[in-house]
Amino acid sequence: MTVLTIDHVAVGYANSLIVEDLSVSIPKGKITTIIGPNGCGKSTLLKAISRVLKTQSGAVYLDGRAIHQLQTKEVAKRMAILPQSANAPGGLTVFELVSYGRFPHQSGFGTLKKEDYEHINWAIFVTGLNEFKDRSVEALSGGQRQRVWIAMALAQGTEILILDEPTTYLDLAHQLEVLILLQRLNEEEGRTIVMVLHDLNHASRFSHNMISMKNGTLIKEGSPEEVMTCLNLQSVFNIDARMTTCPFSKNPICLSYQLNQKNE
Repeated sequence: MTVLTIDHVAVGYANSLIVEDLSVSIPKGKITTIIGPNGCGKSTLLKAISRVLKTQSGAVYLDGRAIHQLQTKEVAKRMAILPQSANAPGGLTVFELVSYGRFPHQSGFGTLKKEDYEHINWAIFVTGLNEFKDRSVEALSGGQRQRVWIAMALAQGTEILILDEPTTYLDLAHQLEVLILLQRLNEEEGRTIVMVLHDLNHASRFSHNMISMKNGTLIKEGSPEEVMTCLNLQSVFNIDARMTTCPFSKNPICLSYQLNQKNE
């Protein structure tokens, strides 16, 4: 079953078209990861999916309804977004920033209710931020701040999570912690997760569905077995890859690679 449909979408900035006539579907209850070289339109596509950017042509549909025709709060109750470079207002504590995730569920003066506190405290706990709960966000390291933003997205309590490079600034252990958490949210709660990752092996290991892009166009969509092939990686990244199998997921991973000599 499809939860998001990208139908012949063209999107960009001012007079610059980044993604042109792209159509792809996001399966419900699965983890979908978008891969591709820098500047290929991955983040732009996420912004179109999440209504941050308006499409110049085509449309994005959420459960069959055009997403730009839906009310902002209605979308926010269904979809949480973690952008690539997020900046918090000065002076906020970890708890205060994470509590912003409950805004779509509030009314009137926005007073936090018992259910809100439960979501906030759970999100802080599962992202390993309990000891920083009352600390200023500005006083945290880059990796710790990244986990705060992830916690805010989780506190929103949506069925769909959109994450643009969620492992940025994190060391190897914390990258795995975040990806395993997202995997658990998918397996135990059926959340649909759409994310951009630069690490191809993480993308393959933790995904059910992968989308590869280049120059604003769709190159390949499918399972990790279908997307993580020598031929596709050559087309997308201009590399000559050697593949093996991940011992944890049994999905294909890139053992090593070199520049494709034929195209030099």
